[in-house]
Amino acid sequence: MADVVVLNSENFDQETSNGLVLVDFYADWCGPCKMLAPYVEQFAKESTDFKVYKVNVDEANDIANKFNIQTIPTLIIFKDGELLEQTSGFMTNDDLIAFTNKAK
Repeated sequence: MADVVVLNSENFDQETSNGLVLVDFYADWCGPCKMLAPYVEQFAKESTDFKVYKVNVDEANDIANKFNIQTIPTLIIFKDGELLEQTSGFMTNDDLIAFTNKAK
């Protein structure tokens, strides 16, 4: 996957319904989100197991509310549409790899 696609209410369910999916819930004004973004983008380029997406909580707060996102950044792993793992806050690249390895 090249660029990380931003999901919205129209495409969220369809894009997260099949296989392993990592979703980064973020906001443009969030400092830790900006620090995490390069790691998520690099992971998206290198991963063959995951589809990787982002959700802007300010633009799609219906999705954020659905998953009770209280803190950003929040990363959620979905498997075939079901929430598998969730974590909040900034993480290093090594932490991101360890988090996603839980789902394999």
